[in-house]
Amino acid sequence: MKRGIYITANDRVLDHAIALLNSIRNHDSEIPVVLIPYDDNYQLVADTLAERFGVQVYKDLGFIDRLSQRLHEIFGDRFFARPNQFRKQVCWFGEFDEFLYIDTDIVVFEKISNCLNLLAEADFICNDYQYAGGIANVFTPRIIEDQVFTEAECQEIFNGGFWGSKKGLITEADLYATFAECAAHPEYFDFSQKTSDQPIINYMVLKRLAKRHNIARQLQKAPGNWAGSSHFVREGDRLIDTKIAQPLHYLHWAGIKIQPGCPYWDIWEHYRYMNEAKPQPMSRPVAKKGRLRRGVDRAIARLSAW
Repeated sequence: MKRGIYITANDRVLDHAIALLNSIRNHDSEIPVVLIPYDDNYQLVADTLAERFGVQVYKDLGFIDRLSQRLHEIFGDRFFARPNQFRKQVCWFGEFDEFLYIDTDIVVFEKISNCLNLLAEADFICNDYQYAGGIANVFTPRIIEDQVFTEAECQEIFNGGFWGSKKGLITEADLYATFAECAAHPEYFDFSQKTSDQPIINYMVLKRLAKRHNIARQLQKAPGNWAGSSHFVREGDRLIDTKIAQPLHYLHWAGIKIQPGCPYWDIWEHYRYMNEAKPQPMSRPVAKKGRLRRGVDRAIARLSAW
């Protein structure tokens, strides 16, 4: 049985991908990682991740194109804010028998592939508190009103940036059938915050995979992982959830732009430059003084000399 991790990226998120891979390799030098190109602009990120971390590109690029084309045929080009996020669905058909999918706006703080052991008892795993905020950013109340899912089933919604499953549990026919069902009922899905694949993959998993496990919902409460939470404190190169005094499994900047001043910027910067010199902050060029300003400065200097 072959296990591994899938990521999606293009050249625009090279720095994010490096941070993620540094964090993965910091705890696990062996787990294979496969890059699913987000679009056609991926050669730089592919070459860099291959050289530094042994990352391989998804083998069947033709299938990714076929998936994208079929998605467009079903939904058109105005249904989703970022339709290329659906490319991650090729995970179901790749080389790994058991796999994790991880977004590049994440860093991990442990040997994250260990959570794949949970697939011995489950067909789908995740680890987040998406459900704690209700069904927002996934479903609208109509999906309960029309008895598509029960309220209890909707408690099992998850964030689309970190999840795992097994090859072959979703077929290509399942995928396209799900797309068609969802396209016929856009009123069931909450796209108000510009989410794309998250509502659809939630629908598909709840419909087609009965054995699901969310680590965050276990009896002994698990730590949080969203960078929008303010109660994490740094301990070395990891974070601690102070509400339950446990280290985080990973940190996810979902919906947050990773840049200086963002939450936990120091943690992201640490992993981005883990094995290389951190660049010095750029200094601002000194503006040239205008004629009026130079005259004022000379006048002040003469007054100061008196």
